[in-house]
Amino acid sequence: MTFTQLPLTDITADACSSPLARAAIAPESADTLARSLKALADPARLRIISIVSAHADQEACVCDLTDQLTLSQPTISHHLKVLVDSGFLTRAKRGTWSYYSLVPGSLSSVAGVLAGV
Repeated sequence: MTFTQLPLTDITADACSSPLARAAIAPESADTLARSLKALADPARLRIISIVSAHADQEACVCDLTDQLTLSQPTISHHLKVLVDSGFLTRAKRGTWSYYSLVPGSLSSVAGVLAGV
């Protein structure tokens, strides 16, 4: 079997481009999504999300997190702050303890955007 290469003059510019089937992600949306994904792209933060979502009412005390993670309390606090600032968790203070809960729909919205990318 032989391979015949087409001369470059026979290939039109339209041959390598296809029409868009849907709108591409806007630059601002890409920036926002990238920040959200960076917040989730850490093993400790993924564990924190998992631990919180496994609790009743998807809410966990910070003491529940320190018992399950092999990290120092300041490191856990840093990860919690990143997740709160990114809109994945909310924080409620009750007495001396802080309770963290998932923001309804926050993970679904990231999954939905990724499904459309």
